[in-house]
Amino acid sequence: MVRNLLKADYSVTVYDIIATSMEEVAIDGATSSSSAREAASKSSVVITMVPDSADSEAAILGAGGVLEGCLAGSVIIDMSSIAPGTSKRIAESCEEKDVAFLDAPVSGGEPGAIAGSLAIMVGGKKEVFDAQYDLLSTMGGSIVLCGDYGAGNTTKLANQIIVAANIEAVAEALVLARKAGLDPSVVFNAIKGGLAGSTVLNAKAPMMIEGNFQPGFRIVLHQKDLHNAILTGKDLGVPLPITSLVQQMLGSLINEGKGNSDHSAIANFIEDMAGISISGD
Repeated sequence: MVRNLLKADYSVTVYDIIATSMEEVAIDGATSSSSAREAASKSSVVITMVPDSADSEAAILGAGGVLEGCLAGSVIIDMSSIAPGTSKRIAESCEEKDVAFLDAPVSGGEPGAIAGSLAIMVGGKKEVFDAQYDLLSTMGGSIVLCGDYGAGNTTKLANQIIVAANIEAVAEALVLARKAGLDPSVVFNAIKGGLAGSTVLNAKAPMMIEGNFQPGFRIVLHQKDLHNAILTGKDLGVPLPITSLVQQMLGSLINEGKGNSDHSAIANFIEDMAGISISGD
């Protein structure tokens, strides 16, 4: 995402707690800094992207954080996938310091980040969204204002529910096919052009068939997203039974040491129960 900003001729100052991450993009022209506060002090627009709610609060609101370095009139775009309530709290703190805020989580994984084709789901004020649309367009192919503060992350949770349930269904289907003596590749090719066809099927079925679970999006992150969805559902009085079930599957895989595998490794959970491998290994 930083590289796509650089390609679009934006001047980018970066900070990460992992120094090697900064070094990787410094080679491409980004300027490294020593803290989130320093990076923010050098930019009128600050983008944050960290794993979860507590990380966003620490990076933006904590000591040495982004908000300490921002000047009045600056904009913070938090592209982390976090709980919507946290986005609202961060937005309130930003407004107190005359700093605009957008929550703008993404979907599309590493391939979408590299290609600049991410789906970006945004919450915040329309005038701020309109002013930052061109910048967001350098990283995304679909940029949609979903509502006020927190709406981006609520939309992301909806996205993650659908993706998780879809991956789990693909896993069940391919395990069934293999157990019945069919070639999962043939089954995949037979169904992908019908109603069962989806972006998830096209992306994840080949990985399951090959037994290749190198991460594009890690299990531990998807489990976190479903946890946030369940908590949000509880707050809103919305039962999420399938989401809860898949979240437990992911939790089991994390306990087996597979948390850094691609989320298509949900297939491993079904394979273990069925006593068979989709890949045939």
